[in-house]
Amino acid sequence: MATSRIEEYKAAADRRRKRFAYLTGIFGLLLITFSYYFYQVFFEANIDTKGRPTYVTVRPGYSAKQVLDSIDASGVVVDRLSLHFVARLMKYQELVKPGRYELKNGYTNRQLIGDLRTGRNRLPLRLTFQSLRLRQDLAKRLGQAIDAPAAKFDSLLSSPAYTKSLGFDTLSVLTMFIPNTYDLAWNTSADNLMQRMKKEYEKFWTPARDARRQALGLNLSRAQVSVLASIVEAEQQQHADERPRVAGVYLNRLKRGMKLQADPTVVFANQDFTIKRVLNKHLTLDSPYNTYKYTGLPPGPINLPSIASIDAVLNPEEHDYLYFCAKEDFSGYHAFARNEQEHLVNARRYQAALSRAGIMK
Repeated sequence: MATSRIEEYKAAADRRRKRFAYLTGIFGLLLITFSYYFYQVFFEANIDTKGRPTYVTVRPGYSAKQVLDSIDASGVVVDRLSLHFVARLMKYQELVKPGRYELKNGYTNRQLIGDLRTGRNRLPLRLTFQSLRLRQDLAKRLGQAIDAPAAKFDSLLSSPAYTKSLGFDTLSVLTMFIPNTYDLAWNTSADNLMQRMKKEYEKFWTPARDARRQALGLNLSRAQVSVLASIVEAEQQQHADERPRVAGVYLNRLKRGMKLQADPTVVFANQDFTIKRVLNKHLTLDSPYNTYKYTGLPPGPINLPSIASIDAVLNPEEHDYLYFCAKEDFSGYHAFARNEQEHLVNARRYQAALSRAGIMK
């Protein structure tokens, strides 16, 4: 009997050892599997940009889900589930930081979520603007840059008191905006941005540029130089090399007290930017921007002129041309004339070319 019990005890102990060894093996396998998965989701690359720069913008008020959805939509995430898993483990939903971030090729989930939750490697806001005509267009562009209502900027730009505090009126204030690329902090407010543009404007108008402005001999203000530059830009958009010659024509006319008779100002006055052929009916509009009706410069710019156009006005080509019109070959260049008779010959050629092309308005 005693021997039988001992054998039963040994058998039970042996079963327990086998069960323990089995469970230990299972646990070890699970641990290895989990450790490998943990390593994969945290430390293996999960961003593949395929060599193209890719960015995600996190706007104020975005939730973690909105950010992750934006990243998913970029098409650079290798394993979407692992990214969302790591975001939850790292409690990203509690630490969403607005900003613009680069989705760097080869980034791990840990690196990416680490950047997003700390704001590390956050890129500055970037403001660029060019080829804008109207105050409302500028207000919209500024609002997009800092995620502010366009109406806020429109209100500031149309406020006589506010624009006066900047040294402008509600028309000339647009000349304060020098087209370029500007980096902005993420906490930039609408007023901060306006003040920044004022500083950039003062920086742009160096003593050398002011000296060139005064050397023109017309007592033009900085704003008036920009107004004339906006006309030059509208006249010659394709070939910047011709802008100093175009600027010279308008400066010659101003010096002689002649009307500028610039077609782009008539288009602006009519607020119809589909006009390709200025007709007599367009010239009858009573507007201070109609330079066929009023002598001198318009009260404000007809676009935001580029630096190249402003410098063309400050460094015009010296000549005795008083007229120009587009060449009939539609090359984008112009035919210049010293008197009205020469100009009428050039103009007739161009008008005939327009008619042959079927451009009637």
